[in-house]
Amino acid sequence: MSKRTIIPFGPQHPVLPEPLHLDLVVEDEIVVEAVPSIGFIHRGLEKLVEKKDFNEFVYVAERICGICSCIHGMTYCQGVEEIMNLQVPGRAKYLRTIWGEFSRIHSHLLWLGLAADAFGFESLFMHSWRIREKILDIIEETTGGRVIFGTSKVGGVRRDVTNERLKEISVLLKTYAGEIKEVTDIFLNDNSVKHRLCGVGVLSKDDALMLGAVGPMLRASGVAQDMRKLGYAAYNDIPVEPIIDQSGDCYGRCVVRIKEVFQAIDIIQRAVDKIPDGPIDMKVTGFPNGEFFARTEQPRGEVIYYIRGNGTKHLQRMRVRTPTFANLPAILKVIPGCSVADIPILLLTIDPCISCTER
Repeated sequence: MSKRTIIPFGPQHPVLPEPLHLDLVVEDEIVVEAVPSIGFIHRGLEKLVEKKDFNEFVYVAERICGICSCIHGMTYCQGVEEIMNLQVPGRAKYLRTIWGEFSRIHSHLLWLGLAADAFGFESLFMHSWRIREKILDIIEETTGGRVIFGTSKVGGVRRDVTNERLKEISVLLKTYAGEIKEVTDIFLNDNSVKHRLCGVGVLSKDDALMLGAVGPMLRASGVAQDMRKLGYAAYNDIPVEPIIDQSGDCYGRCVVRIKEVFQAIDIIQRAVDKIPDGPIDMKVTGFPNGEFFARTEQPRGEVIYYIRGNGTKHLQRMRVRTPTFANLPAILKVIPGCSVADIPILLLTIDPCISCTER
């Protein structure tokens, strides 16, 4: 009978800089159980609704997660706008959509680079991040920030982009799409990459649904669920079909993210073609009084904001359920049976953000 050993994994691990700790119960080189310990970060961001008024809290929401900051801020604003019955200008909705998709592109390119680094393909890591820097340059030019965009506000957005510049950006993205394809073709076709990803961490469709997985983790198991189909922002005018894969393994989650990069480029180009003229914000009077669940699709998956106002400038309650938190049960389900060497890349396939999870 094999002897069981407990191996501590994280939070200080060269592949996983996130403060997530796992106790891996192993028999020889095979993991039979994973016991998580989360809760290293205590920022108290949700408590700040009692200190910051509902307009100021946009800045706090954007800092729940750096990589997903744009969509965090947008989701919070959408929740408050629904409570206050605010009609956001069409141009603001389109700009939110464009920036949200830029956020998705740079997040997925970041993930591809980290995944390449995890299985030892350093040149692939460098090329993924080289292209991501070009996307960040566009983001910096149009928003003023490279990671924290700071563009969403209750009632619209804080800055505009001229139609001429939007068209130039759309043309530029066509050039970048060719460079992205050169890099992503390696992820999809290289035998050494497939050896590390194919058949590792298989999550069945039934398990994905039962455990409440979201985002690429869910769609790689064959479930066509994407919150953009709800039609928020400009997605009523720009329909989005969820990208799915049937394999349910690490390779499938990689495929979904790669295809979503090109889908995001297409969405931006369609938004640029259809963006209306007009104001980018509206005057906001009064205070939120009521409650609302706002749901959007971050790069990592569905994020939910529960917002409750009591008619004062400070919200009574604000709760966030982030995609990493939703995906933890699924990742713990697929770890048993994997090799210890597969754990770093397996954890990375949910694109973990623990600061997101522990507000």
